[in-house]
This record gives sequence, structure tokens and C-alpha cells, in this order.
Amino acid sequence: MTSVTPPAFDELVHAPNRLQVCAMLAPVEALDFATVRDALGVSDSVLSKHVRVLTGAGYLHTTRTPHGTRTRTWLALTDTGRTALDGHLAELRRIAAMATTPA
Repeated sequence: MTSVTPPAFDELVHAPNRLQVCAMLAPVEALDFATVRDALGVSDSVLSKHVRVLTGAGYLHTTRTPHGTRTRTWLALTDTGRTALDGHLAELRRIAAMATTPA
């Protein structure tokens, strides 16, 4: 049985860059920081700020792994983050439907 997440607007997820981060991570197990940064077209510091917010809320988990002489940071949505994203998207769909439904 699949549970359906009820619609719930989430201010943390709603910020455009955070919404994009969550959306990019939803279909995958994890993505590396550089891939997400480049896809968003933001600086390291901008993405780091959003990662800190999502991590602090328990929506995101980071893992660091050695990669040659450097360290690669991986980003992954937690179950809590996936639930928050699902609820937020459901709420956005509900709101958008009001624009096409006659009063």
C-alpha cells in the first residue's frame, strides 16, 4: 500500500534554489555538490548556505568521500526531506488547480 503525502506548503523547500536542489535529488540516491552547483548556476557559497538550511531541517544528508587529492561532497534527501518535498509539490499542484477551476 502506497501512502499519499498530504498537501503542505513548506517555506524551507519553497525557496527557488532549495526547491531545485530537492527536485534534483528526489529521483536519485545522491548527487555530488559540484553537479548540483553547476546545474543551478550558483557559487559554492550560495549552494552551501542552502545545503546548511536543508541539513539543519533534517531534509538533506551530506557525505564526504575522498576523490584523489580532494574530497567530494555528496548530497542526498532524507526520508523527511522526500516527504516534505512530496507534500510541498502536492500543495503547489492544489494551488495551481485553483487557477484553472472556475469559482
